[in-house]
Amino acid sequence: MSRRRPWWNVVVFVVLAGAQAVSQTSARAPIKVGFLAPLSGPYVQNGRDILNGFLLALDEMGYQAGGRPVELIIEDDEAIPAVGLTKARKLIERDKVHLMAGTLLSSTGYALAPYIDAMKVPMVYPVVSADDLTQRKRSKWIVRTGWTASQPNHAFGEYAYRVLGRRKVATVSLDYAFGWESVGGFERTFEEAGGSVVQKIWCPVSVHDFAPYLAQISRDVDAVYALVLGRAALQFMRQYQEFGLKTRVLLIGGGTTTDEHVLPFMGDEAVGVITALHYSAALDTPANRKFAAAYRARYKKVPSYYSESMYSGARWLAAAAEAVHGNVEDAEAFLQALRNVRVVDLPRGPVRLDEYGSPIENVYVRKVERVNGELQNTVIETFPAVSQFWKYNSADYLQQPLYSRNHR
Repeated sequence: MSRRRPWWNVVVFVVLAGAQAVSQTSARAPIKVGFLAPLSGPYVQNGRDILNGFLLALDEMGYQAGGRPVELIIEDDEAIPAVGLTKARKLIERDKVHLMAGTLLSSTGYALAPYIDAMKVPMVYPVVSADDLTQRKRSKWIVRTGWTASQPNHAFGEYAYRVLGRRKVATVSLDYAFGWESVGGFERTFEEAGGSVVQKIWCPVSVHDFAPYLAQISRDVDAVYALVLGRAALQFMRQYQEFGLKTRVLLIGGGTTTDEHVLPFMGDEAVGVITALHYSAALDTPANRKFAAAYRARYKKVPSYYSESMYSGARWLAAAAEAVHGNVEDAEAFLQALRNVRVVDLPRGPVRLDEYGSPIENVYVRKVERVNGELQNTVIETFPAVSQFWKYNSADYLQQPLYSRNHR
């Protein structure tokens, strides 16, 4: 009996076939891009959205950048740091890729950084939000085109106190670096504004039942901040309503909690939830309307932040390749181009990199509403040009410890 190949292998074949067709019209060898994403396991939907955004951008570019064809080699990192490291070694040492892009989890991002620096291969992190990769443990060879976990949460902490009028908050978060840094950013500015985070409840990344954690929430809080993603977000939202909390305690949270990778699968339990992120598919700008329409036409669904991040990341790579006239073999020059280029008309809005290689960009406060029969993250407030250091002096900020599980 024949066995079906995994769907991403089929994608690799299609992409390589497309690149081969392009190369027939070009005398220059292809730019080889190594790509990592979780294409199996609990975060497969996130991984598919990551890949979809990258493929859409490549398709729009005709699989060419800097006057050369682009060859994409895709590997499944399974959202496991050790697997991601093994696959990165394969892409760099066996496939001889010129540059790398992708991956999802902060834990994987941290695991890859020392190897990427040792091999001196430029890598773009459009999704990985691990704060310290562009702060205390800066990686020379990694350029972040996405965000840091604490970045939108710094803005949101102030907003929760000053605009939403919340005073006592409990946080419920997945128990790993992304959760620690997201909660830490929110807690810092919320408490500096005058509020109090009275509880921090941590759930394992593999959580299937939130009942034991929801039962711990104090009746004395006036908001619950949630940081979840993937199928955990779906489960959390359902159980939050089932526990009778939705009508009693305002639910707010990190942007992934209601991101469009899960929002279409939610119901009325999500309506009214307020989150903050650097993107919303409902963002009403010409660039985003064009992107969202193209994404819907190709994939028959609304784009998520993961999709937009990788779409914009691919455009960033292409702009850098153009800047060096396709000479990506000069890794140092290409890395510098990645840090210096400005890409206009990105779906999320204006972006520029700071001196640490991290984006300065808008942060949007979004409220889930049902519009024309669909749930969407309606933008209700915009914080322009937000840095990873928020309003703090960068030198002073870096003297403070990284947000951790036990941050106070």
